[in-house]
Amino acid sequence: MKKYLLLLAMVAGQRLPSLAQSAHPLYEARDLTAENMFSVNIEGPNFDKAGNFYVVNFQKDGTVGKINTKTGEGEIFITLPEGSVANSVNFNSKGDMLLPDFKGHNILIVNMKTKKISVYTHSDKFNQPNDLCINKRDQIFASDPAWASNGGQIWRIDPNRQPVLLETGMGTTNGIILSPDEKTLYVNESVQRKVWKYDVDKAGNVSNKTLFTSFPDYGLDGMKCDEAGNLYIARWGKGVIAIFSPKGELIREVPLKGKQCSNLIFGGKDRKTVYVTLQDRKCVEIFNR
Repeated sequence: MKKYLLLLAMVAGQRLPSLAQSAHPLYEARDLTAENMFSVNIEGPNFDKAGNFYVVNFQKDGTVGKINTKTGEGEIFITLPEGSVANSVNFNSKGDMLLPDFKGHNILIVNMKTKKISVYTHSDKFNQPNDLCINKRDQIFASDPAWASNGGQIWRIDPNRQPVLLETGMGTTNGIILSPDEKTLYVNESVQRKVWKYDVDKAGNVSNKTLFTSFPDYGLDGMKCDEAGNLYIARWGKGVIAIFSPKGELIREVPLKGKQCSNLIFGGKDRKTVYVTLQDRKCVEIFNR
């Protein structure tokens, strides 16, 4: 039968899918890690340049875990200073790890060779730095919600480590991501269930705030853009990843096994695997796209 199928494919000029591609249906969630491997604050999945996978709050708050993407097993990579809890993992062009510390009101930096942790920047005007994205010039864009008042703001931290307030008086700013060409910045407001987009100039300034999309229910958390500029939004409480085109059209919703999806990242050799953190299950789920 296999020879027959191969012959048909050759005649038709088609390439049969590899075992890796055919083993799992597209957009069908499955577990990478076991449940309860993380604290309820599991967040911020990301990969370094070498392909190592990190997720914050492994086993307990105040840690960054290093997770094996083949076995789903993990270990503590670093433990943050007492009182600090990170909410996402990001890397600059030098390979340093950047962590928004929502407890300490800092952005932390980690030397990946020595594992030395230090304060990259601090401001008394920070609320609770939540999520980050970094452009090719190593400018950091940070969401900064004030959960108690349902407010928020957006910061840019330049390579000289000086924070620049881009906007205040917003709702609970949470997910934040740049488009692939870095000309558009997306920011969502969790409680208000709105996603905004801004034009970004060459200096990293934002303008032309426009409502990208809004939702009638549930919450919003982390967001990422794929190579085509489609926006993937974690719908916290609904348990889906909503995928939108750059024009704001809903392409599909990917159902997850858990409901409290907090963030996501693309991984694998072709970046076609989506890694999602789930706060209710305290684990990582994945799906192919």
